[in-house]
Parts: sequence; C-alpha cells; structure tokens
Amino acid sequence: MKVLIAVTHLLGTGHLSRALTLGRAFSAAGHKVCIASGGFAAPQLNTAGIDLLQLPPLRSDGVDFTRLLTATGEIADADYYSERHTALCAALENVQPDILITELYPFGRRSLAAEFQALLSSAQKLPHRPVILASIRDILAPPSKPKKATQADAMIAEFYDAVLVHSDPTTTRLEVSWPVSALLASKLRYTGYVAPTAANPHPQGAGQGEILVSAGGGSVGDALFETALKTAELMPDTTWRLLVGGSDKTERIARLQSQSAPAIIEATRPDFRQMLPLAAASVSMCGYNTALDLLQCGTPSVLIPFDAGNEVEQGLRADSLAPLDGIQVLSNADLTPETLRAAMRRAMAAPRRATNVLQFDGASQAVEIAVDLAGRRP
Repeated sequence: MKVLIAVTHLLGTGHLSRALTLGRAFSAAGHKVCIASGGFAAPQLNTAGIDLLQLPPLRSDGVDFTRLLTATGEIADADYYSERHTALCAALENVQPDILITELYPFGRRSLAAEFQALLSSAQKLPHRPVILASIRDILAPPSKPKKATQADAMIAEFYDAVLVHSDPTTTRLEVSWPVSALLASKLRYTGYVAPTAANPHPQGAGQGEILVSAGGGSVGDALFETALKTAELMPDTTWRLLVGGSDKTERIARLQSQSAPAIIEATRPDFRQMLPLAAASVSMCGYNTALDLLQCGTPSVLIPFDAGNEVEQGLRADSLAPLDGIQVLSNADLTPETLRAAMRRAMAAPRRATNVLQFDGASQAVEIAVDLAGRRP
C-alpha cells in the first residue's frame, strides 16, 4: 500500500522523529511511504526507507506557535503558505495514497489548519479515497477553550476513520490531557508507544559512567544547561556531557564553553540513544521521544519538564512517570544546582527500573491497524 504522512514540527524535532519511526515501520512491512515535512530539516534523524518531501519550512517564534517564521526568519505571509498548500496537495496527487496520516492535527497545529483542511478535502475527492487517520502522542496540550475540542471533534467526524493514540493505555490514557467525547472515544485506537527498537549500548563505550544532559533537537534548554554546568562543579568526581541542539547550536555551545565549567559540551549526536544505557544518569526535559528513550533503557533520570509559554504537556507526562523507580521530577521554578544535585543522588540511589512492562511496539501496531482499516474499504 501507499502511505502519505503529513507532519510539521515547529520547535523541537519530536513530531518528525515520531512520524519517521512510524514511516519506517510501514516501509519495513513492505509499504511505500512518503513523509511531507513542513518543519526545518533535521539531518540527524533516520530517513531510511522513506521518501521525505521537504515543504517550504516553518518554525515557531520561540514558544509563540501563532507566529510562524520562514527559513530566512521572516513572518510567513499568504504567498508562503500558498506554496506549502500547493506542494502538499501535489504530493497527495502524486502518491495517490491508500493511507493518509496527519500528525497532531486536528488536535494541534491550528495555525496550519488551512493547509491540513485543503489536504483533507483533496483526499476526499480522490478517485480512491484513502483511509484517513490522525496520529497523536500520549499527552496533548489541553485545549485552552472548550470550542477547540469541539472543533477537533467536528473535523474527526467529517474526515477521519480513526485516531491513533501512541500510548500504553495502562499508563496514560488520552483523558489525562484531552476531553474525550463519545464520538471521539469511538474513533480511538491505542497502539502502544511509538519507539524505535531499544538501542544497544554504545560499541565504543561512549557515555560510560557519565551524566548526560540533553534538551532535544530544538533551540531550547539554556537554563537547564547553565544549571547543569554549575551542578557539575558540585560533583567533580563525575563526568558531565551536555548535548546541545537547535539551528543555533554552534553559538550556544560557544557561550556555554566560555563559562569554563568542568564538562564536555557538544552538539546533539545521532548515537545518543546508544550512550544512554551506559550513562550514570540522564538530565533532560520530558518530551515524548526522550521519555521513551529513558523508559527503554532504565537509566536513572531527572526530568525538568519544558513549561515556557504556559506549556503543560511535558509536566503532565513527567507526573505520570514520577512513581517509577529512578525518576525524579524538578520544575524549572525549583531548578538550582543544589536541587539538581539532590535529585540526581535520589535517582541514582533508587533501584534500577524494569524496562519490559510497557508496550513499545506502537509503530508496528499502528501499521496493522491502518492496513486493516484500508483493507476494509470498498
């Protein structure tokens, strides 16, 4: 079957990473996959087996997701959005998919509603209408107004055959963060977590015994990195390694290195997941992909959820993971070198948590669900 996945990441790279994991699972099952990506390029991510179509890219202005910027840093205008609409609908016409997946929309990306709606309307008019699915993570940003949930329900009712929820329902159900109506409940299909196969320890031993500090692939986490450097001074017997992302990572790394703290400071690495199992501990935010990496490897972890711009998604996820062994949660408001050191010691002193109790085969389960639904279409 032919599969088209539409995704736009605006700050970090988590949305694209999850879409790529899903796409690779379709490809491994013998299906032809095209991912139309509307965020900035993320060359560190694995695109094997996937036709990746880069739309004219957008990013958010910091945490302002209503103000979207082009590759040159200008505010996107009507012509720029029109280019994206045209490219996205052209991809639909070229692929003629049996399965169309929109990542996050209609539960988010409302600033891009026009292009998603154009895509969905065009899909309805194809000679062979594809099965249309929404793909969402375990926890969403809760709707700030009831009408946003109502509008999402209306879109689901009009266009979608099902909603793939990439969570283990024994741990986190969608109701934790989103009002689930009777209509929406009838469309939900829990897949388990969408995660790559658990990484083997790094063959060269990179990360062995270190404290790894990360903040995903976006231009965020400066306060976290700066606090980590000060904490490293309080723990001189441990090697700290800071992995810095974002399009401005070179400047950010130089700024951190100028503080002359006892730590390794470098850009995000494609072998990060292989380093985690060997690490003494991890300090990170709590995005979806980071959380799954930590759950799969069992490394002691201190989570500092991203909360800028009134974001609550990571906080809700961190709270759901806090009861597990070896996980400590600190808010940004409480983050100091002393509190980070104390949390680190508690996490490292706890029993090693089990890594085999949750469902991590969400990508393959999503493929089975999607193919089954497509196979039922006349």
